[in-house]
Amino acid sequence: MKSCPMLLKAVSFTFLLFVFFTACKDEAKSHAGYAPTPSANAPVSEESVNYDQTTTTNYPSNSSLEAEKPTGEDYKDYGENTFTNTLQQPVSTFSIDADGASYANIRRFLSNGQLPPTGAIRIEEMVNYFPMEYPEPSDARPIAMDGEISDCPWAKDHKLLRLGVKGKHISKQDLPTCNFVFLVDVSGSMDDPDKLGLLKESFLLFTETLRPQDKVAIVTYAGEAGVALESTSGKNVAAIRKAIQSLGAGGGTNGAGGIQKAYEIAQQNFLPNGNNRVLLATDGDFNLGISSEEELVKLIEDKRKSGVFLTVIGVGEGNYQDAKMEQLADNGNGTYEYIDNIQQAEKVFVQEFGKFFTVAQDVKIQLRFNSKLVKSYRLVGYENRLLEREEFYDDKKDAGEIGADQCITALYEIEPVKSRQTWGEKVKSLTWLTGVQPDRPLDTEAALRIQCRYKTPGATESRSFALDLLAQTNDFEDASENMRFATAVAATGMLLRQSENKGDLTWKQVVKWAEDAQKYDPGKWRTEFVGMVKEAKAQLEPGLFSEVR
Repeated sequence: MKSCPMLLKAVSFTFLLFVFFTACKDEAKSHAGYAPTPSANAPVSEESVNYDQTTTTNYPSNSSLEAEKPTGEDYKDYGENTFTNTLQQPVSTFSIDADGASYANIRRFLSNGQLPPTGAIRIEEMVNYFPMEYPEPSDARPIAMDGEISDCPWAKDHKLLRLGVKGKHISKQDLPTCNFVFLVDVSGSMDDPDKLGLLKESFLLFTETLRPQDKVAIVTYAGEAGVALESTSGKNVAAIRKAIQSLGAGGGTNGAGGIQKAYEIAQQNFLPNGNNRVLLATDGDFNLGISSEEELVKLIEDKRKSGVFLTVIGVGEGNYQDAKMEQLADNGNGTYEYIDNIQQAEKVFVQEFGKFFTVAQDVKIQLRFNSKLVKSYRLVGYENRLLEREEFYDDKKDAGEIGADQCITALYEIEPVKSRQTWGEKVKSLTWLTGVQPDRPLDTEAALRIQCRYKTPGATESRSFALDLLAQTNDFEDASENMRFATAVAATGMLLRQSENKGDLTWKQVVKWAEDAQKYDPGKWRTEFVGMVKEAKAQLEPGLFSEVR
């Protein structure tokens, strides 16, 4: 009987240990940003990924790409566009998307030996990361448009349409005077070399592009917003650089408070005929004040009425909030970039400086397909930029912006009508008809009409122009470099997503298409892409997809 108290003590001690370790486990999950795996049947899902905390930029060579595991990173998967029957709906409408964040973020995952989550793979942003050799506007318009059709390389009986839009070139001395506000997240979560440290290096690069007439203010936010630098002339670049170098991290993240203060300063220094822009730099981990995506989007929609444009710059890993930042940019007359290394910072802030100067806003594209020639079509990417048919003519409907020298590309996969030979002989040089009246019926020989609506910056009414593409096509190998390289990038996204529409695509094909389209390669980003794809091919071709998805 004397053993009973000892037994009770042992049982009690065991129970306490169980409670203690259970609590520790739950606490660990909380600090890791643990979230349950979303339902596979949800039409819009939020995804997370786990990866080693490393800042290496070398592509993996000896290890297999690892499976996705839930942590604090947040993405939304908008699914994939399906084929639309032209007899049911001959018109396709979407807003252009000038973001490049998705590609740089995918590069970060692959360089860390990780597969990106499906929600991180936005094919339109992958393609639009790369400059294309598109024709300059030849008239008074701020943008030009062209297109071509070739055989589809992953579907034998299908065609592929490439649509290109180019913002006009403006020499640096002729660019409008700038009123920039750097809005920098200096909360505790930013205290990493690949976050605030990388941002400081990036903004120091940016100061090299400033002219004496330009102005820069710096607003910071952590627990509350503060002004690190009042609006300062580019003549005093030393003061701007000193303010950047003095930035330090600590505290919570009141992003909404920072947004309010940044737009307030931008409006105080507003230039009626200038370039007024807030550059929001963050990992997106807002946790104080207004912090939900819905509330932040509502706030930024209100601020865009001020005439101030927005650029969202994402950095870091582990708690990265991609979904939130993409929506802020999309709804704030803005663009969205991700910086994973100093080379990317130079691309964003120096090489493509013109993208900070909007030449056309609320740019919408509408295609009308000839149902006698086209049976069905599918827009590759742009899943969260689709518009209703009537929204194309609604000047109050927000859409994407195009900067100076910026290129936008869209691809459509087309299923031709098979009842008769309607597409004619293969031709080396395709024909498109410009100066088309948008309301005029399609010619019988035209496969489709592409119409574009846009506003000049600050305008309230849109302008439009159109071109018709005839039912002509050529072999994919004879298509332009623009077509072949854009297709290689889009195909990479389809393979990474395991697209249901990838047909007989292989990594070997993608490498060849990209390698054969290198004549136009400013910045050598196409060359880097080939190296990245070769590494992905080495990791994924052995059949690992079935293991990691």
